Amino acid sequence: MSSTHGARARARIEVTAAIKEEARRQLAEEGAAKLSLRAVARELGMASSALYRYFPSRDDLLTALIIDSYESLGEAAEAARDAAAGVGPVQRWTAVCEGVRAWALGHPHEYALIYGTPVPGYTAPATTVPAAERAVAVFIGILRDAQRGPGLAEPPLPPELKPEAVRMAADIAPDLPPEVVATLVATWAQLFGLIGFELFGQFNRVVEDRDTFFRHMAGQLGHTVGLVHPQQGPAPRPGTPAARTS
Repeated sequence: MSSTHGARARARIEVTAAIKEEARRQLAEEGAAKLSLRAVARELGMASSALYRYFPSRDDLLTALIIDSYESLGEAAEAARDAAAGVGPVQRWTAVCEGVRAWALGHPHEYALIYGTPVPGYTAPATTVPAAERAVAVFIGILRDAQRGPGLAEPPLPPELKPEAVRMAADIAPDLPPEVVATLVATWAQLFGLIGFELFGQFNRVVEDRDTFFRHMAGQLGHTVGLVHPQQGPAPRPGTPAARTS
């Protein structure tokens, strides 16, 4: 009995993988808005009723693809972080940014699914959130390491933004300064703006050496969010007199 259940489980895993693979192929050719369970079933030689036992609706299949994409991106960010172990926080931040970019360039349709135009009629459920947080957690980890080591330079924020920054920090990373968390949200958007511009052709005839351009801009984002080189030390907090020099 156990061997029968094991064979059925393996078969279900294989069929689920085949459905997702065909759906990804359709994403590449038609885009997410035109994804069709009937078309997927037809290409796989399955009856639509059989496919519905794996994914009851198009939205369920889209959700599975979105979670897979976020998980794949998170794995790429973690691998880049681990490969850069032992270097300074700015260099590690930059390495992770480059890992995220490399993933996006290698998986353009998955990138478009999670960071491109929203799919009409689809709203991502809360089940996608843990996977979506995986990559940003890598950047938060770098900031935490910097806070424990060379320090963080708190980015300046106008007083009227402080309450919102405090709210963001409470939701995202309560152990980090609100100024850092608010700026992290902005730099996250800027990072994917840079990647999206490159991926969707807005840099054509504008940026030639894109590797060098991206590496520099990613480092700048790291400085913006408060990362400092170890020899620099953290900048003084707002309102704190700077150290005197003789």
